[in-house]
Amino acid sequence: MNSPGLVVFSDLDGTLLDHATYGFDAARPALEALAALRVPLVFCSSKTRAEIEALRGAFGNHDPFVSENGSGIFIPRGYFPFRIPEARDLAGYSVVELGTRYEILRAAFQRMRTEGNIPMRGFGDMNTDEIARLCGYSKEQAEPARRREYDEPFILNDPAGEDTVRRMAAEAGLRIDRGGRFFHLTGPSDKGRAVRMLIEWFVRDRGPTTTVGIGDSLNDLPMLRVVDVPVLVARPGGVHDPAVQFDGLVLEKGVGPEGWRAAVLEILSRRP
Repeated sequence: MNSPGLVVFSDLDGTLLDHATYGFDAARPALEALAALRVPLVFCSSKTRAEIEALRGAFGNHDPFVSENGSGIFIPRGYFPFRIPEARDLAGYSVVELGTRYEILRAAFQRMRTEGNIPMRGFGDMNTDEIARLCGYSKEQAEPARRREYDEPFILNDPAGEDTVRRMAAEAGLRIDRGGRFFHLTGPSDKGRAVRMLIEWFVRDRGPTTTVGIGDSLNDLPMLRVVDVPVLVARPGGVHDPAVQFDGLVLEKGVGPEGWRAAVLEILSRRP
């Protein structure tokens, strides 16, 4: 039977996945414990739907997931025993789209770069080889990363341009988030809004539910603020992102998947 009282929302890169290798061996004991208890594990990442689907296969995960920094909520069809009015059917999912379509983001990105005279490059400017090099991916891993639907990751070659980029994005009704490797141009959506909606549906299905959120960087902050138990794992070097601070935040000393394992096993050990 399902464990009725707990749902875990997790970032991927730098959190469940190692920042450099994208491995997750250190997290396996906690993944196995969650699976044994049938605790839902909801990936909430800047990755694309194609990337997350591949990882779900590797993890044996069948729960909903959130793609591209809160822009798309993908719920396996029939997962909840009720209809979600906001959702549309797509490729075996009920999908709630909160983000701005990629072609609109690309047009805005190019306009910001030209009008602001800002040296920046987005995924839409890069080929598979460049994305693989920047991310530390193989070419096979880089290809699904290019299949953007709602989010344009980019590098900013002049840090002095960050304020200008943020201002221009806001003027266009868009937002800039910062992840572990890239800035991200997105619509008026974030991980927090997506997770809040999923929490509502889990509670409707399961009754009172304790929610856990685990991340490592600033773009996880909206998610961490809406869960009951927010956890920030350490980044390489054993430091925590200084931009993520609020009362009640659990600072896990372990880096990436090691911190993820420690946090999850500690939370499970405290359950009745």
